[in-house]
Amino acid sequence: VQLVESGGGLAQPGGSLRLSCAASGLTFGSDCMGWFRQAPGKEREFVATISWSGGTTYYADSVKGRFTISRDNARNTLFLQMNNLKPEDTALYSCVKGKRSYYCSQERIEYDYWGQGTQVTVSS
Repeated sequence: VQLVESGGGLAQPGGSLRLSCAASGLTFGSDCMGWFRQAPGKEREFVATISWSGGTTYYADSVKGRFTISRDNARNTLFLQMNNLKPEDTALYSCVKGKRSYYCSQERIEYDYWGQGTQVTVSS
């Protein structure tokens, strides 16, 4: 299983970025997928998750209303649209594959494959 993130970079406060995660070596359309992030000196934290069909999504309170998770099962790709970015969104963002198809969790233990991450920096 390989998860490769892209789309990170430098953005100004209030700006937008769109992260992508290209998946291979798995049946992409059968499991929950998600995003976690880790800022320097902080614990890794849950950002968002999406069910196998894309019909159910769940977000951390800190990003609700600003971030949108989506997936394209035909292209084996996961996305995270990030709008109205804040300096506190600065972190390494990692794509993750869940162990379940639905009732997707925000707990790290429920995800069995992780990408290397893409850095997002929000600064003026």
